Amino acid sequence: MSDQLKQTVKEQIVSFLNLTSVQPGDIKDDEPLFGEGLGLDSIDSLELIVLLHREYGISINDPKEGRKVLVDVNTMVDYIEKHRTK
Repeated sequence: MSDQLKQTVKEQIVSFLNLTSVQPGDIKDDEPLFGEGLGLDSIDSLELIVLLHREYGISINDPKEGRKVLVDVNTMVDYIEKHRTK
């Protein structure tokens, strides 16, 4: 799994979601993005799906699939590496 891609994804999360109180380096690779972890909500999940589509050409249409992909940075990067078209 690419450390560079992990860093890029963290930067994109902070930028796309306008997380002013979080730095990319604050996000742990295995920290849950929702709930107790980073504390993102359902609106943020839609933004992350848009990010995946815009930046990597990945379309997620099934909410169940989205929940599996958007667990943490590790699962996002793993999914990107397997499914990216850009």
